[in-house]
Amino acid sequence: MATGKFFRDIELPQQKPLDNGLLFPAVLSPNHTNDSTAVELHDFEEAIRTHKPWLESLLQKSGAILFRGFPVASPSDFNHVVEAFSYAEIPYLGGIAPRTKVVGRVYTANESPPHMGIPFHHEMSYAPDFPTKVFFFCDEEPGKGGETPIVLSHILYEKMKEKHPELVAVLEEHGLTYTEVITDEDDPSSVISRNWKSKFNTDDKNVAAERAAKLGIKIEWIGNAAKATTGPLPAIRFDKESRRKTWFNPITTTYSGPAGKSFFVEIGNGDPVSDDAVEDYRKILEEECVAIPWKKGDILLISNLMVLHGRRPLLKPPRRILASLCK
Repeated sequence: MATGKFFRDIELPQQKPLDNGLLFPAVLSPNHTNDSTAVELHDFEEAIRTHKPWLESLLQKSGAILFRGFPVASPSDFNHVVEAFSYAEIPYLGGIAPRTKVVGRVYTANESPPHMGIPFHHEMSYAPDFPTKVFFFCDEEPGKGGETPIVLSHILYEKMKEKHPELVAVLEEHGLTYTEVITDEDDPSSVISRNWKSKFNTDDKNVAAERAAKLGIKIEWIGNAAKATTGPLPAIRFDKESRRKTWFNPITTTYSGPAGKSFFVEIGNGDPVSDDAVEDYRKILEEECVAIPWKKGDILLISNLMVLHGRRPLLKPPRRILASLCK
């Protein structure tokens, strides 16, 4: 499949075939040459604007698009590409991951130690207002490891419903509650290192509580730490575009860090999740995921409603992946 003279499909060995005849993820490269230097960045931007309806249709059908071989050499270039899609930006207010603004709408993806893996999740599924699309950009290609594996969420939902229908029924009825204990200092050794001051962009407890309330977060102060509770929120969501239910939750995700930091997820009615369900959940994720090694200049666009993503441990530096979140 190709559109116009600019994009062409390429196939990679890691892709998985879908029922609709497409591959997951879709992988696009410049159509008229294998030499990316022959394509200018402004050509790529213009092609995005011209073919945006086709690209959005492809994203809706495949769940994710990897753009490879385009002249995107810097964070600034990446920012231009994101802006060419003209999606509204969503602020990362209330997010749990440590992130720093790089340029424009571009942020670091997660500043926790790269040798640590990050479990599969939908971006900000713990927040009432979450992004519908997420862009990732490979600024520095990993030496080894450090992939961003992705999974189609409707497949996870269908397989979990087949194996654990009672659990899925409870999740659909009661949703999930998210609880995070946040200190007033960053912890660079953890994937939840963000302190409450940066989380709510203030060092005033009253202002933090007000901003939290607007985000649907209830704050309870424990000394200089904040216990932040959100939910119950839907654990299963219906994606109107694909007409499918998706597994929009990180049910097995629990973090414990030093100095009392923690993040945990509970079913809204307090029911526990069985060990068998947790084991099957993780097994399905590993069986169904796609992990394409990053190359310098890659841009991965995912539908956050359709696709979970994670991070595999970095085995050999360097690695620098940047991100941009869109409504």
